[in-house]
Amino acid sequence: MRQKGQINFDAGRFGRTALAIIAGLFVLAVLFGSFYNVSEQEQAVVTQFGKVVSTNTAGLYFKIPFIQRVHMVDMTTHGIGIGYVIDKNGQNITIEDEGIMITSDFNFVDIDFYLEYKVSDPVAYIYNTDSPENVMKNIALASIRSTVINYPVDEVITTAKGQIQSEAKERLQNALQAENVGLTVVNLSVQDAEPPTDDIKQAFKAVETAKQGKETAVNNARKYQSEQVPAAEAEADRIVQNAEAEKAARIAEAEGQAARFNSIFEEYSKYPLITKQRLFYEAMENVLPDAKVIITDGKTQQILPLDSFSTVTTTEGN
Repeated sequence: MRQKGQINFDAGRFGRTALAIIAGLFVLAVLFGSFYNVSEQEQAVVTQFGKVVSTNTAGLYFKIPFIQRVHMVDMTTHGIGIGYVIDKNGQNITIEDEGIMITSDFNFVDIDFYLEYKVSDPVAYIYNTDSPENVMKNIALASIRSTVINYPVDEVITTAKGQIQSEAKERLQNALQAENVGLTVVNLSVQDAEPPTDDIKQAFKAVETAKQGKETAVNNARKYQSEQVPAAEAEADRIVQNAEAEKAARIAEAEGQAARFNSIFEEYSKYPLITKQRLFYEAMENVLPDAKVIITDGKTQQILPLDSFSTVTTTEGN
């Protein structure tokens, strides 16, 4: 029996209503998630479990909900500045790391480019690199620098802008095709080209001064080398020649000594006693060239010198 003021609550009916609402929402989600629209400025890349299954242009398409995913890619033309950026007030802010380039006559130039590009391959744009725009900008900088360095500074600032644009664009396009990042060049134009700031000029002069100092040091080193190497080679030749002469003299002396020894040995073999005595006398003459010979019997109180027999003194009348 229901009391006064009590609300009659039917749990079963409420559950059925909630389930019906949830089921309706799920059906709506499936219906809306099963169709997608691609605009004229886009292309859609459809993937299933991470694998590309189709690429669609403008129109209304069906996809399997919760299984297939759609990646929209903007196919319109975009533009970026190289060497500068545009701030919130529309002012160009120079980026010296990008805009300052060296020319063929070893001068610096501050040159800005505007690059227009668009997506050429949506699949490559999505999957071949994490940041295709950054890759493209780095390739553009390399292509522009490789082009500018072939021209003197006067031509870069005045008459060669069109040719530089054309060559840099061709280099960039070829490099993008080789890297396959899914982007293509629409246009590349020189915005401005002028001499760099005073600070950069001073830095460049310092670099040139250091370069000249390096060349001077290298030339001095080469001059010293050209002077010292021949002198060292001549000294080496002299030392070698002296050594060869000393070697020949030593060998000749040794051979002479050996021949003399062999001759003495032959005489010794024939007359041992006489040879010994002769060698002894020769040795004594060499050791005591000024010695005087005194003969005594050991008892004589007065010692008389023995004069040389080479001088004979005779007294007439005796």
